[in-house]
Amino acid sequence: MNRWFARGVILVSMAGPLSGMALADEGSVDQAREALAKQEGDKDASRQLEEVFQAAEKNYSLQKKGSHYLLYSFDYTYTADQRLDLAITNGSVRNLDIVPSATHYFTNAFSYDFGLLDNLTVGTRIPLVVKYDTQDELSVYDFGDISFTGRWQPFAYVPGKMSTTLFGTLTSKTGVSPYEIDINEQLSTGSGYYSVGGGASLSKVLDPVVIFGSVSATYNLPVKGLQQVRGARLLTEVDPGFGLSGSAGFAYSLSYDISLSISAQLSYTDETLLSFSNGDQAVAQDQMTGFLSLSLGTRVSDTTIVNTSLGIGLTEDAPDFSLGVSLPINFSGLKE
Repeated sequence: MNRWFARGVILVSMAGPLSGMALADEGSVDQAREALAKQEGDKDASRQLEEVFQAAEKNYSLQKKGSHYLLYSFDYTYTADQRLDLAITNGSVRNLDIVPSATHYFTNAFSYDFGLLDNLTVGTRIPLVVKYDTQDELSVYDFGDISFTGRWQPFAYVPGKMSTTLFGTLTSKTGVSPYEIDINEQLSTGSGYYSVGGGASLSKVLDPVVIFGSVSATYNLPVKGLQQVRGARLLTEVDPGFGLSGSAGFAYSLSYDISLSISAQLSYTDETLLSFSNGDQAVAQDQMTGFLSLSLGTRVSDTTIVNTSLGIGLTEDAPDFSLGVSLPINFSGLKE
């Protein structure tokens, strides 16, 4: 990996005209390398690569043994749909109207990682959620689902070779459950069930580009003993099934201080089976969602990279769009 990339990489997210930069004449490239050559006091290449993946894909970076990492992130997600307002009297339709609605979802999250070993990192994510529904004029502010993650690299990183990370996740149901509220008067902030999952992520440096991807599977545990009124029936059990997910992307450095990245994620969610006290069952159909994420990484100091992102839904079941920002929090007691 040449020094231009070692010093220039931060995080990248957007394709487009970036490929044209590779066509610069040889003299310009040599001048750029000389100008960006490592100076005394600069971080080494391996540490900068760690920063890249910490800012872009947490699955691709591990903490050194005994080190800490605290990250704050803010995300806004917007989902719009149309609801059918239907009134039936004595078997006849008396009122039919299509009402536009939108859900605004704000998440403040703190993520903490600790290095148990050089190749083993454990962490947790604690989200605080604000949700607002424009149609019913409902809102909620509460904790979301807290998650715990372990990441393990079975093989040491070798320059020029593919790097592999295995990960596992346990997600709690600490958020407000959608199956334990009055659905006409309240909103949820969580899934309502526990989830366990795992997968693998891969990354490789192709100077001056870093490519990465991951695959994962999630099993959602059934929920029993519910007592939620839904119309004239009482919901008693929910079986949410499983989920599959895959993502891929790349990062490209524009300079020492600015970089861009782009990634796409495709997820499949199995059908959800709802059981009622009278023996009836209902099925919520499976879903396929696609999401495109664009991210800009900006170095604001030698130790801090601020990441801003834009997400665009690619399928009907995905959110319309999302905006996010994240940055590390440095405390004197949490030294890297």
